[in-house]
Amino acid sequence: MKKIFALVLILALTFGVPAFALDYPTQNITGVVLWGAGGTTDSILRPLATLASPLLGKSIIIQNMTGAGGSVATQYVYDSPADGYTLLMGAENPALYDAIGISEVTYDDFDCVFLVGDEAAGIIVSKNSKYKTFKELIEDAKANPGTIKYSETGPGGLPWTVSAFIQDVTGASFNQVPYDSDAAAKNAVLNGECDFTVCLLQQGLEEYKAGELKFLAVFSKTPDKSLPEVPVIINEYPAFEKYLPWGAFYGVFAKKGTDKTIIDKLAEAFKAAAPNETYQEVLKNFDVNFMGATGEEAANYVSNWRKNTVQALKNSGILDD
Repeated sequence: MKKIFALVLILALTFGVPAFALDYPTQNITGVVLWGAGGTTDSILRPLATLASPLLGKSIIIQNMTGAGGSVATQYVYDSPADGYTLLMGAENPALYDAIGISEVTYDDFDCVFLVGDEAAGIIVSKNSKYKTFKELIEDAKANPGTIKYSETGPGGLPWTVSAFIQDVTGASFNQVPYDSDAAAKNAVLNGECDFTVCLLQQGLEEYKAGELKFLAVFSKTPDKSLPEVPVIINEYPAFEKYLPWGAFYGVFAKKGTDKTIIDKLAEAFKAAAPNETYQEVLKNFDVNFMGATGEEAANYVSNWRKNTVQALKNSGILDD
């Protein structure tokens, strides 16, 4: 044991790496999911943690921590030591916290250890809607400003955010009706309370296949593999391309200041675990476009996502310059 400790100490002194980082992990790791158990974020990141655990030699124990749009969990991880033993398992929400006044702690305060992938959204209407195309809807909205009802979920929510892109590119305005959740916003369209909304493709896929709703467009540059017949939004409005690719994304984050050796070990484990066939089937079921990005690639994606979204919010007048 003394010889092993001496070797670790020599390596640490030689390469400037703390001995605790070379020995990492020596205990189980907590993965804090910023949404509830059984939700999309939990369902995508929990099985990844299970697969990565044996590769690290310790368990990643998932803890769901809800509240304030995910900011409670984000703050908790930020307040924890930067030692790799408390990780944030998150979606895109923290990227906008400061811009929309939820929290000053954002993904700028974390390193993206592993970016699993992203998920496209789509414009939906009910099966009885008079609109056959997204352009028809927009032209009607521009002819009758503020009368078309758009169900959304408040600042930071997916429909609310995408409305900024739509307003900026098309110039259309809507009567935006707030609901408590994405599911409630979708149901408002299904039961005729509202004319349209935006939802993640997976969230509307079942009703689409049952003929209960229609997808007018996919918020993407390329057709979605699950809905190849639905047109992409740039077909009718090419100007959307400046904001694409864009969608919900999922990843694992460590507080800034965590030693790079620890981040590299975590990244290697997640990168080795993610190609698992069963896990890839999970991602397919949730219609997640697998990326498996680490390091600079992951950091650039998150940075560009934030930049594009904030710019759209400003251009549409939702945020002040």
